[in-house]
Amino acid sequence: MQIEHNKSLKLFNTFGIDCKADLFAEIQTVPELKEALAEAKNKPLFILGGGSNMLLTKDVHAFVLYINLKGISVVSEDDDFITMQVMAGENWHEFVQYCIEHDYGGVENLSLIPGNVGTAPIQNIGAYGVELKDVFKSCTAVAIETQQERTFSKEECKFDYRNSIFKSEIKGKYIITSVTFTLSKWKHILHTSYGAIKDHLAAKHIDIPTIKDISEAVIAIRQSKLPDPKELGNSGSFFKNPVVDGETFKSFRLQYPDAPFYEVSATEFKIPAAWLIEQAGFKGQRFGDAGVHKNQALVLVNHGDATGNEIWELAIKIQKAVKEKFGIYIEPEVNVF
Repeated sequence: MQIEHNKSLKLFNTFGIDCKADLFAEIQTVPELKEALAEAKNKPLFILGGGSNMLLTKDVHAFVLYINLKGISVVSEDDDFITMQVMAGENWHEFVQYCIEHDYGGVENLSLIPGNVGTAPIQNIGAYGVELKDVFKSCTAVAIETQQERTFSKEECKFDYRNSIFKSEIKGKYIITSVTFTLSKWKHILHTSYGAIKDHLAAKHIDIPTIKDISEAVIAIRQSKLPDPKELGNSGSFFKNPVVDGETFKSFRLQYPDAPFYEVSATEFKIPAAWLIEQAGFKGQRFGDAGVHKNQALVLVNHGDATGNEIWELAIKIQKAVKEKFGIYIEPEVNVF
């Protein structure tokens, strides 16, 4: 394990923010991780995965551990299902493509989501009607304090909308080293009704889609709306879609009868944050090098040399405008440091 000093993190976060780390080490094995944690016993720690769900607003005065554990292995399989262990440093989209190539179903709707496998359970990533918890079996993590390994079941992870136990009760106490998924080998359960998937398939004259067809549809839809972080710094969806109670929803619908929404339960309703932001007038707007993407109002972007603080100031401005116009608070999905 090599420890670097004053390391630029520009290439390690998808916003492309040029903040520096006091200390930096790339972790490629679980023993290396335990060694690093023991080394960092009395130092502040900063755990870095794919860097896709974070906004750096200042230099990181800590020991940054870049989790780059690699490997995919089969745990078990039968005629219907396969269970695979995937190491935390594997790129999420590349893992999805691996599943598509082998005709393993369940993650096709999660194509092209940025980030790594190890960070996916933390916020229970989701898209187009599917969430990580739908295919999740368990994950293995190392306790920062004791370096002991522990396996968390799906129930223990307490998954919720963009949330888990790793973002709440035990936040900052464990580092996920691998995730175990159970996927279908045939008789795939397809999710085509959410968003524009059905329209895309119809335009392609696909009546009986495969998981590859759905993956390609999702990729096309996302690419039409979302910028490639390699070309335009961003972290995907910056805000969560707000979920409001029945009374708030009723009042909202009276004022905005044409607004899109999704029924979560009999008493809860989800309103697309992108619609709220667009209606507040921010879509495509630019404030220096910080801006809102022209095709997707949910995505904040770095046009070149924006600082993390400039992007965060824009986010706060959007929050205030949406709250004033609609009486609804939109919460960041991205972790801000």
